Amino acid sequence: MTIPNMITIMRLVLVPAVVLAMLQARWDWAFAGFLVAGISDGVDGFIARRFNQFSKLGAYLDPMAEKLLLVSAFVVMGFIGELPLWLVVTMVSRDALIVCAVLLSTVMAHPVEMKPLLISKANTAIQIILAAVVLGELAISIHFDPLRPALILLSGVLTVASAAAYLVTWLRHMSGYGEGSKPDS
Repeated sequence: MTIPNMITIMRLVLVPAVVLAMLQARWDWAFAGFLVAGISDGVDGFIARRFNQFSKLGAYLDPMAEKLLLVSAFVVMGFIGELPLWLVVTMVSRDALIVCAVLLSTVMAHPVEMKPLLISKANTAIQIILAAVVLGELAISIHFDPLRPALILLSGVLTVASAAAYLVTWLRHMSGYGEGSKPDS
């Protein structure tokens, strides 16, 4: 168990606390928890790189913790009307598409190695900024009117572009696999 993995596990444990704070309209706590999670994500990555504390477990846990926090925050913000439902549905659908594609290729004994694409990294960064802006607005009762709509639009565009890029990558990986053969009976 490496230090980065322990930090990542702490982030996983923090997700329900952030969601509960959001559902109770404790925006100060939700914002603080979200910031702690974000900072700890950077810290665990720094420690892993600086002290060569990479692990296979960490390679799975780190993106899972990040995704769980983002999806949870977006779903709650959509539920309470702080984010448009079309954006939340687009985000969740993209993630479900990726998970289904990975599972299908694994079941078909042709697993695909999922590496984050540049567009996906940009998408995640914008989603993190958007969630932080919304939580920050709610926590300190200040509205960044031109910023939030721009981030919502940019997040939507990047989410669709990222889904398309992953789909193309997956289709290239799977193209021709199993074509012309009959499934086992």
